[in-house]
Amino acid sequence: MNHQAPSVARGFFSKLLMVVGCLLSAPASASDFSFVGNLAGDDAVQTFDFSVGALSSVTLRTWSYAGGTNAAGQAIARGGFDPILALFALPDGSLLNQNDDDLSGNVAADAVTGEFFDTFLQETLAPGNYRVSVMQYANFAVGPNFSDGFSGSGTSNFQDFVGDFRDSHWAFDILNVNSAVQNGVPEPSTWAMMILGFAGVGFMAYRRKSKPAFAGPSKRNMIACGGVG
Repeated sequence: MNHQAPSVARGFFSKLLMVVGCLLSAPASASDFSFVGNLAGDDAVQTFDFSVGALSSVTLRTWSYAGGTNAAGQAIARGGFDPILALFALPDGSLLNQNDDDLSGNVAADAVTGEFFDTFLQETLAPGNYRVSVMQYANFAVGPNFSDGFSGSGTSNFQDFVGDFRDSHWAFDILNVNSAVQNGVPEPSTWAMMILGFAGVGFMAYRRKSKPAFAGPSKRNMIACGGVG
C-alpha cells in the first residue's frame, strides 16, 4: 500500500495553517488619514478615534491656520481658526497630552498674521485605541479625563489671540496609524439605511395622500336618520 499521499497532504495542510495563522496575527499596515471640515461654533469640539497596531510614532497636525498641502494632497486654504488639540487614551479617556502652537519649524507662518499657530504633535504610542480632539484656542481639555470636558475658548467669531478674525474651517492629519474615523459623521452603511428610511417614509406618506379618504356620515344625515337627539 502507498501511504505517501496522505503524508504529503498532512504536511501541506499543516503549512497552510501556519501561513493563515501568521496572516491573522500580523498587524495591519499603518496609513495616513486626512480630514477636513468646519467647527459648529467657537466652543465646539471635533473628535477623531484612531487605532495603533504596534509601537509607533504618530503625528497629529493641522493645516488650516496658515494653509498648505495635507497628506492626501489637498490644497488647504489659510484663514482657519487658531487650533489646539488634545490626545486621550481609550477606553478610559485619560488625557495624555495637549498641543497649542508649533515653534519647531514643522508648520508654516500665516501670510497675514505671521504666526505659527497650526498644531504639530508627535507621540510614541503603544498598540491600542486613542481619541484626539481639535478645538479653538483656548478651549483646552480640563482633564484628567475626556469626560471632564473643555474650558471654553473665551472668544467669539473665531477671533484669534492676536485679534485677527478667522473662519470655522479646519484640516487635520493623523499619520502612521492603522485606522482613523471622524466622530459625528455617519458611515456609508449608515447613510444607506438613512436614505432607505427616508424613502420608506416618503412612500407611506404618498400612499396616505393618494388613498381616498373615508367620508363618515354627515351630521345632516344623522339627523335625518334619527341619530342625533
